Amino acid sequence: MKSSTFNTSIIKSVLALAVVAVLVLFVSLPAFATESDVPAPAEDITTVGADEQPAQISEKSVKAIVAAAIVGLVASVGAVGMTIAVSKSTSNIARQPEASDKISSSTMLGLVFIETTIIYALIVAVLVVFVL
Repeated sequence: MKSSTFNTSIIKSVLALAVVAVLVLFVSLPAFATESDVPAPAEDITTVGADEQPAQISEKSVKAIVAAAIVGLVASVGAVGMTIAVSKSTSNIARQPEASDKISSSTMLGLVFIETTIIYALIVAVLVVFVL
């Protein structure tokens, strides 16, 4: 019983950390997207040639990085959810083999819903990068 409580607390901690990471990414995005009024630094002989400009990060590349991070985060949280669902359904099938058909079908339906949310996150990320 203590192991189950320990696993539940770890899962809650991971989910809380994921929510905080997503919120930090959303809050910090405008800071990276705004253009600075600070003039560019003077040319550095070691890194910039006579007719080259220093490389600057564009708004689109910041959007792409943040979108990739969010999709990765959503996919990892979805994978954790799928793992928990499959683990619980397997243990339930082991306890009640006669109900394996109903358990398997409801588990597959739940996994489809989890995967759908991951695909929606991917679609939103692609829209953010290419449309906004």
